[in-house]
Amino acid sequence: MLGSCVSLQLGAAAAAHLFDDVSPAGVSFLRLGVAAVVLGLIFRPRVRGWTGAQWRAAGVFGVTLAAMNGMFYEAIARIPLGVAVTIEFVGPLALSAVLTRRAKDLVWVLLAAAGVAALGLSSDDVGGRLDPWGVAFALGAGAFWAAYILASSRVARTVPGQGGLVVATAVAAVVLAPFGAADAVVVRGDASMVGLALVMGLLASVVPYTLELAALRRLSPRPFGIMLSLEPAIAMLFGWLLLSQAVDALHLVAAGAVIAASLGSAVTAPEPPRPADADRVAAPAP
Repeated sequence: MLGSCVSLQLGAAAAAHLFDDVSPAGVSFLRLGVAAVVLGLIFRPRVRGWTGAQWRAAGVFGVTLAAMNGMFYEAIARIPLGVAVTIEFVGPLALSAVLTRRAKDLVWVLLAAAGVAALGLSSDDVGGRLDPWGVAFALGAGAFWAAYILASSRVARTVPGQGGLVVATAVAAVVLAPFGAADAVVVRGDASMVGLALVMGLLASVVPYTLELAALRRLSPRPFGIMLSLEPAIAMLFGWLLLSQAVDALHLVAAGAVIAASLGSAVTAPEPPRPADADRVAAPAP
């Protein structure tokens, strides 16, 4: 999960450098298109013999990927990366709260919520009011982020190996093609932009989604969702380091609360299943 969080935010920072030449929809299509090709070449899934339930699980996973990524890139084209991830986190945080059954888990959810709320009080990186469309897109991305957690968890349980991820990423690229394919072609004549698109696809999709699917074979959606509270702090850090976006004392205090909640959740979460158990969980349904 830590590797996924770091890779995802590095990829998002790389994507922000493409917005001057490519629309957010085009960047989203590039990200998922690159990921679909790379994952397909690496894993070469054997889909012959899949059941209808496995195809449906992968299809739903793909649609949530497309919606989550499309809205998120529309958001970070308008508001700072750290703020966008903070607002987006409302989705998985709400999912964690709904799925919580132990009192100690609710404590971590509330602590993370306090950190997210504090970050949400900040303005944009030039001290002005946050773009309302950026906020709306971030909220939409958060709703589909929660759906992504549930959909990817189902794929991890029903589809063996990485086949479900490969098919879902391809579905997501197809869904976004009508909105972003025409804009994405502008990168073909610029080697530096092509390289940046490849780096973005690898860091923002291939690496994090592979790691998250592996994590979901060992964690239920509830602790998985709470641990994602690291995302706003990491996004704030990379927004400052790589995009020169402002960070103030409120950001630092809020990030500390979010990290404390994540660590608390990790320490008190139930033990993950042994590898043999995880393999059984990931076996295809009869």
